Amino acid sequence: MIGISACLGGVCCRYDGQAKEISYLKQLVEQNQAILVCPEVLGGLLIPREPAEISGGDGFAVWQNQAKVYTASGDDVTDMFKQGAQLAYQKLCDKNIDTIVLKENSPSCGRNSIYDGSFSGSRIAGAGVATAYFILQGLEVISENQWQKIVEREADYG
Repeated sequence: MIGISACLGGVCCRYDGQAKEISYLKQLVEQNQAILVCPEVLGGLLIPREPAEISGGDGFAVWQNQAKVYTASGDDVTDMFKQGAQLAYQKLCDKNIDTIVLKENSPSCGRNSIYDGSFSGSRIAGAGVATAYFILQGLEVISENQWQKIVEREADYG
């Protein structure tokens, strides 16, 4: 069993109230081979919600108290992002999950890139808050852009 960003599994939970469904990943959930988590919603953020970006670094810097997560209007939502990451991790642990596929570019779930904190659409290399936490806890985090690794792994073990 794996974890999957809820929006990739078809749940309309992104900041804009939309999903970014990947049908194969949704099928894994329907076949009880995966569970869905949305760290932002678990942290208490609403759907839809104002866009948020990390300012001052990436998710690892947030956990080192060197960066913060702000909404476009300047509200500090760092604690909500951190709480959501911890609750999502606990949900994954409860199911003995050690691998998760996350939504790239998200301030929570970005694996290889996130928006740069300027709300200009520019991206930087880095991880989101939940991704950084999951990696620090020893989970394998796979970007949505590399979800095929899950298919290859199944073929190897199948």
